[in-house]
Amino acid sequence: MSDAVVARIEANPKYQELKHKRSTFGWTLCILMFIVYYGFIALIAFDKPFLAQQFGDGVTSLGIPIGMGVIVFTILITAIYVRRANGEYDTLTAEILKEASK
Repeated sequence: MSDAVVARIEANPKYQELKHKRSTFGWTLCILMFIVYYGFIALIAFDKPFLAQQFGDGVTSLGIPIGMGVIVFTILITAIYVRRANGEYDTLTAEILKEASK
């Protein structure tokens, strides 16, 4: 891309909106992931008896479904980000590029 096109893209208010939305949403999901992951690690470190409790009548402890929940949460927030990126962010990007190439 030429410098003039890059300058038009950076000056476009939609580009600033895209940067702000993507950054805010990304940091929000990142903070949520840190809370869930490090919360689980903190449980392992500081409350092993809680995680060692039997779950149901079997031999499975409470730590197994909570750990699986961390994995499912990770997959879920990844899917949420991908859906938003493929929808809202791609639409804004296409509009920005269309306006910049005029």
